[in-house]
Amino acid sequence: MSDSPVGVSLEGAVAVLRLDDGKANAISHTVLEALHAGLDRAEKEANAVLLLGRPGRFSAGFDLGAMGAGPESMRSLVSAGAEFLMRVSEAPLPIVVGCTGHALAMGGLMLLAADQRIGIEGPFKIGLNEVSIGMTLPNFGVELGAERLSRRHVLRAIVQAEIYDPATAVDAGFLDRVVAADALEAEATAVATALGGLPRGAFSATKRALRGALVERVRAGLAADMAGWGAA
Repeated sequence: MSDSPVGVSLEGAVAVLRLDDGKANAISHTVLEALHAGLDRAEKEANAVLLLGRPGRFSAGFDLGAMGAGPESMRSLVSAGAEFLMRVSEAPLPIVVGCTGHALAMGGLMLLAADQRIGIEGPFKIGLNEVSIGMTLPNFGVELGAERLSRRHVLRAIVQAEIYDPATAVDAGFLDRVVAADALEAEATAVATALGGLPRGAFSATKRALRGALVERVRAGLAADMAGWGAA
């Protein structure tokens, strides 16, 4: 593993971002900065993005050290995470996630922000577990869940903190399909390549028309969301 928690490589016209911190792929400021840098490069050099985790882990959520360092530290990280999710939601390039294992909290929200999500078979946990650990899901998470999850699962996934395995995560709306682990990278690369072949201007404008209102609401309300969020 390189010094960066996010490796970036080009596979044809696909920028492959590999998130691997050697542990649970917790989302810290350092990880977010590396992800943004990867997207910056992708937007200059590629037609699509494939975001992969490490074997068995896509992401377990926000870094617990920062989350436990006090309200300001927590709100700073969560705000930065929200901005990353909004960037993914309106990105001009297709963003495909290869979900390599567990995806909880911020990991689950990253699935909801992406254009296509392909998971792997196995005993993995996928979902939004905030309520079950005594946290209120921020408004931006509620917005993403309401947009992408099946209507039959919105209440269960957001309010009741139901956790899914990969197969049921497809029905819920966290994933689009599930493949064998050894087929994930090839399948996800093929999907990213196909989506990257769409005319960029038409793709970007249509995606913005579909998701732009959500992004605007989240950004406009983020300061107020964070001011009240996490208060005991």
